[in-house]
Amino acid sequence: MKLELRGITKRFGALTANDSIDLTVEPGEIHSLLGENGAGKSTLMNVLYGLYQADEGDILLDDVVQNFDGPGDAMAAGIGMVHQHFMLVPVFTVAENVMLGHEETGFAGTLDIGAAREKVREISDRFGFDVDPDAIVEDLPVGVQQRVEIIKALSRDAHVLVFDEPTAVLTPQETDELMETMRRLRDGGTSIVFITHKLREVREVSDRITVIRLGKVVGEAEPTASNAELASLMVGRAVELTVAKDAPKLGDDALVVDGLTVTDSVGTVVVDDVSFSVRGGEILAVVGVQGNGQTELTEAIVGLQDRVGGSIRLNGNELLGRSVREILDAGVGFVPEDRSVDGLVKEFSIAENLMLDRSHGAPFVSAGSVQLRDLERFAIEKIDEFDIRTQGPAQPAGFLSGGNQQKVVLARELSRELSLFIAAQPTRGVDVGSIEFIHTRIVGTRDAGIPVVVISTELDEAAALADRIMVMYRGKVVGIVPGDTSREEIGLMMAGMEAGAEGAAS
Repeated sequence: MKLELRGITKRFGALTANDSIDLTVEPGEIHSLLGENGAGKSTLMNVLYGLYQADEGDILLDDVVQNFDGPGDAMAAGIGMVHQHFMLVPVFTVAENVMLGHEETGFAGTLDIGAAREKVREISDRFGFDVDPDAIVEDLPVGVQQRVEIIKALSRDAHVLVFDEPTAVLTPQETDELMETMRRLRDGGTSIVFITHKLREVREVSDRITVIRLGKVVGEAEPTASNAELASLMVGRAVELTVAKDAPKLGDDALVVDGLTVTDSVGTVVVDDVSFSVRGGEILAVVGVQGNGQTELTEAIVGLQDRVGGSIRLNGNELLGRSVREILDAGVGFVPEDRSVDGLVKEFSIAENLMLDRSHGAPFVSAGSVQLRDLERFAIEKIDEFDIRTQGPAQPAGFLSGGNQQKVVLARELSRELSLFIAAQPTRGVDVGSIEFIHTRIVGTRDAGIPVVVISTELDEAAALADRIMVMYRGKVVGIVPGDTSREEIGLMMAGMEAGAEGAAS
């Protein structure tokens, strides 16, 4: 099936998310839509899927104009979407999930689960998915759950499949399997739109590449284009994609975590007897598929978890049991994984956000009053130093782009005297140009002799920054390996396989 978008424009108030976008996907083609987060890729696909209504433009399938009032219309026309966050009911079987919303009935109006099972087997066999229709979804690995999403779409006769950032929750091996699945689907005649911001993946699997920047199509590229060429199209300038760093000058053990255990509100152990250390002048990257305890580990170190056991020592001083304020005052800098929720007060000005860690005393507060001139002078200095693109220090932080919001958080945390720097998902939702800047500042912090912990689901990022990599799986440490360990080995560890005897030593 041929898909064509002509002049699609979508506005949200004064913001034009899609600006007269043209896109053609030929039958049996993998067409990648490449662009940074916020470029307008997902908005465009939500228009295609009927979740949004375009303000201008047309959607055509096999040269026939379509009018979708909702996802049901899009699915009926042959469009399926595999979402970044799976739309599955965890306690249902595969077959039950596949038939959900499209239930077939048999004798006396009962649900025909047998027909759903047969459909799952037929599609699974056709594409080599190896999915058991009676398996409970929550018991399946993440990569297999994604295959269930694909089966669900194909069971509804989808001829155009949209994959929206599909590798975000996959190990490297699962990502490779997905790439092979996409090729098999293409070879079977399915048209595929692959939405991503990952250059390696788009070059590996695409037949054609369209690049979107700030809601507009800025160019097309062949899969043979270099990473540098694609990155330049994405951000509009040349970008240095490699992280330049010298060998570390290691100090003594600074952060020592011993037997750390974190239990959630319902009694589930989410961090299970974790021990590791980080030396001064070292970057330790913590990797793993999202949801394997990395978030809780980070929050435990900075005092944001209540049910914690074990020991967390920084330069010989115990942090466990101290308040968040006391831990920050001990010199811990923290970039949280969700800047919108935990990193910024969007209604506050940039200047006010830059003083959040130090709102209780010098240098910005004296005798209970904010020293406005000192704060403004400081904010102007940091806006320049961290290249924050803004109208000025009084602009509300919520009006900034994602990359500039992250720079505000980074500027605040790196403008104090630090004993430890923790950065969780430091470049999530950030453009390639800002990634370059953020990575440089993280390496600079390490080179100043400060221990650094980076938590990232982006394996390429972790490998580029890390002196050592710690892999977590189901709350446990699988192993701690050198930063130059192969993607393949780390991917196996992310799936729960132990590292070799040499690599497992910390």
